[in-house]
Amino acid sequence: MSDFKRTRKTKIVATLGPASSTQEMVKTLFEAGVDVFRFNFSHGTHEDHQKRLSLVRGIEKDSGRPIGVFADLQGPKLRLGTFEKGAIDIEKGMRITLDSDPRPGNEKRVHLPHPEIIEALQVGSDILLDDGKVNLRVVRKNADSVETEVISGKKLMDRKGVNLPNVLLKVSVLTKKDRIDLAAALDMGFDWIALSFVQRPEDVIEARELIGNRAKIIVKLEKPSAIESLHEIVALTDAVMLARGDLGVEIPAEHVPAVQKRVVRACRLAGKPVIIATQMLESMISAPRPTRAEASDVATAIYDGTDAVMLSAETASGDYPVEAVSIMDRIATDVEKDQLYRKIMDAEHPDPENNAPDAITAAASNVAATISAAAIVNYTTSGSTTLRTVRERPSVPILSMTESLAVARRLQLSYGVYPVHTADVDNFGDMVRKACTVAREHDIARQGQKLVITAGVPFGTTGSTNILRIAVVE
Repeated sequence: MSDFKRTRKTKIVATLGPASSTQEMVKTLFEAGVDVFRFNFSHGTHEDHQKRLSLVRGIEKDSGRPIGVFADLQGPKLRLGTFEKGAIDIEKGMRITLDSDPRPGNEKRVHLPHPEIIEALQVGSDILLDDGKVNLRVVRKNADSVETEVISGKKLMDRKGVNLPNVLLKVSVLTKKDRIDLAAALDMGFDWIALSFVQRPEDVIEARELIGNRAKIIVKLEKPSAIESLHEIVALTDAVMLARGDLGVEIPAEHVPAVQKRVVRACRLAGKPVIIATQMLESMISAPRPTRAEASDVATAIYDGTDAVMLSAETASGDYPVEAVSIMDRIATDVEKDQLYRKIMDAEHPDPENNAPDAITAAASNVAATISAAAIVNYTTSGSTTLRTVRERPSVPILSMTESLAVARRLQLSYGVYPVHTADVDNFGDMVRKACTVAREHDIARQGQKLVITAGVPFGTTGSTNILRIAVVE
């Protein structure tokens, strides 16, 4: 077995794309530090994604280490229509009508191919175009059009994206394209499905009915309405991604750092993995080194206590995909060595819930710190025991042993977890022996070091954690 044990606890997600489509490159990215691969279904064909997924599964088999994968659905991407000349010049105070007429537009009007937007807009509503570079405000509403005034902006081009801060659209989170992509992703066997542009808790419920138990759900937070329903959405989903790009268009940029901290804290309290994403090392799409500000941004997410940090175009289409992963790995490793980091993690301990599994997992973290254990070992059927341990952000690795390969893959997204796919155990003595053997074989612990082991008896019963045992590796 090849050893790819990470020394850091924060996980790295990397997006696969044209720059990372060969077996050699995917293997190099994995060895450089990638724990979970993202497949962006906004681009590429199902055949492209299947080929890349096969590469990942082959590397997983060769390395003996579970690798997580998720399909990121495009969602209801809203775009403007076209112009007769491809673009128009605009200036503050100009009036432009957005209507249902599909003909190319001009300086007076342009097609908005989304009747649900026209229905939802009110006089005074702001419309942001081209990632916020253009701001229009509704001054009059008609049955099938709205008249707007230019608040800011210089140029408006074909098919630019539309953002609607503080407007709740009556649209499904899953478009026709998404439903086709979702069926394909589930058939391919993705571990996670990421939902884009979630607005309300009902969006998660709708997706859950379609997905069932075939994959876990990642909700992407990129709408202000989703932030307003943060705790309800976190309770319904399995994981969260803070997609700061679109969110940063719809809320003031100065609000994004505080929202990031709120989201990370809410996910940690709920015991759900959280990913910080978008523009983390964006300059590395074309440069071999990040800016100091980007390095600081990645570090801040780690100080906040995120489970994972994510690379998008940096690894999908950039010139320096391996370098981007490597620097992210080094930043995470360096931050986690900082004494201040450990103080922050310890200061944010969530209170355990009033049940035996939470009491055991909270105690395991304290015991591990007190006796200087090499690791906390969980035996888990569904992953729930490990996720409750992750809430504690323990100072030692969490060795999670499960007979489910699907669970082992999904746990790669969680802070500090070293998942191992292994056969189930029959009795308590067998459990302790196997824990010590696996910890030694995977270089988690050396002979003479201690392990804090948690498990549930009877074995194989989800949510039955009721034993804590200290063992010495022989």
